[in-house]
Amino acid sequence: MARALIIVDVQNDFTEGGALGVEGGAAVAAAITEHVRQHPDDYDVVIASRDWHDGDNDNGGHFAAGHDPDFVSTWPAHCVSGTDGAEYHDALDTGLIDIHVRKGQGVPAYSVFEGTTDDGRSIVSALDELDITEVDVVGIATDYCVRASALDALAAGRRVRVLTDLIAGVAPASSEAALRELSAAGAELVSTGA
Repeated sequence: MARALIIVDVQNDFTEGGALGVEGGAAVAAAITEHVRQHPDDYDVVIASRDWHDGDNDNGGHFAAGHDPDFVSTWPAHCVSGTDGAEYHDALDTGLIDIHVRKGQGVPAYSVFEGTTDDGRSIVSALDELDITEVDVVGIATDYCVRASALDALAAGRRVRVLTDLIAGVAPASSEAALRELSAAGAELVSTGA
């Protein structure tokens, strides 16, 4: 069996000081880097996603335009392509990443499975080509994009583990609810013990 690590949206706009900064985001970025360095043989491939939104439109209603965001389905502008906010956080060592995924690009997108690789492939195609049957999911934010990515990995027939000490959520209650939902859907919740 082959395993992938999927790193979800460890970007400047989702860490402290960013447009939608999550408390603990920078620490998660550093901890993910340390985890991969300490376990180089655990993964056959490391995949990382980034929100990569258009700067000249509302991205299919994803950005609140002319009204306040509801922080459920509409958001302040964030992770606009070509801006520092869209870049990976400095504590995430991008040299450890094998496949980069961009998602959004004009439409709302939460799951890494809604994105495409730099060469235009779907994530399912990339996983299939590498015979990946198991994925570990880490990153930001537990209650949104980590949740959606893990659920889609399960739907794509993969065995899924969420590494609970390598994620950060927007709010405690919604993050706990997301983890309960993932567990009920068949994901394994594990700590790396770091």
